[in-house]
Amino acid sequence: MFRLICIITITLLLSIPAVADDTVTPLHPVNTYSIVAYDTVTGQFGAAVQSHWFKVADVIWLEPGIGAVATQSLVEISYGPLGLEMMKNGKTAKQALEGLLASDPQNAVRQVAMIDKNLIIAAHTGDKCIAEAGHRVGRNYSVQANLMEKATVWDAMAKAFESTEGDLADKMMAAMEAAQAEGGDIRGKQSAAMVVVSGEPTGRPWVDRLVDIRVDDSPEPLKELRRLLNITRAYDHMNKGDEYIALNDFDNANKEYARAAEMAPGNAEILFWHAATLVTAGEVERSLPIFKQVFEIDEKWRVLVPRLVKADLLPDDSAIIDRIVAQEGLFSLLVEFTRAAFEAI
Repeated sequence: MFRLICIITITLLLSIPAVADDTVTPLHPVNTYSIVAYDTVTGQFGAAVQSHWFKVADVIWLEPGIGAVATQSLVEISYGPLGLEMMKNGKTAKQALEGLLASDPQNAVRQVAMIDKNLIIAAHTGDKCIAEAGHRVGRNYSVQANLMEKATVWDAMAKAFESTEGDLADKMMAAMEAAQAEGGDIRGKQSAAMVVVSGEPTGRPWVDRLVDIRVDDSPEPLKELRRLLNITRAYDHMNKGDEYIALNDFDNANKEYARAAEMAPGNAEILFWHAATLVTAGEVERSLPIFKQVFEIDEKWRVLVPRLVKADLLPDDSAIIDRIVAQEGLFSLLVEFTRAAFEAI
């Protein structure tokens, strides 16, 4: 009841006309393209966005089991949290959006899309959004864009989303890349973000946010976003490996770490823990070339090895630890070569 009273109060406050002589409404031109979507199999909600504007991640709002909102153009951020709160209190996405638009005297410059758990989708492109601007609503998604180079952007996004195989993140990434291929934001590129939330909410945000990546300032934000998505998935395998370790299932832990290493080649963190897991599983010989590779990347990992014994992450066996530490990385070989050269003088 308290939440409902707060929503009604805020809505009423939004509906009070501004005093024209004294009030200056700041413009936040977060003109952009975005997608909100729902996975009917997993129950996951997702949203992704790209813009020529710093820190565009603030325009997408999601809550597991409730819905997703994208609010953009001359943006009013409050559409995000208020929309979710209204849906949480029983309003459909359509009712929530209609209510917020009715209370916003500047709704002509807003572009907003909402989707709820019952697959009700609502989208609005105000008639004063900067051209090219429009949206398209599909069966379980909405794509929307404004200040685009071409009016073909949102249709290209929809086609890519519908035709791409894979999970929700894959499909949204394809939609975003299709928008850019059509010219994207006429001003260029700067930031991007993607969030996917669980279909089975636990009440723990750190668990429920399955994908949570953002690029605040980059000349190629979508390329960086895709890289981060790949790293996210690599670390998902790492986390599964950790879970198997806790169950003393070292075979499956090794498989998960190996998969993570394949997805992020050259990542010393992933390689190191894969090697450590092999040792714990009794596969010392298989671990040694991996440790060597890690030490070639950075010698400090060699220093870390004996510290893991006290933490019960490596066996308390000095022979094994000595073998690991003795693996010659490129740096160690260079040091040894230099030392030998000086001794020969």
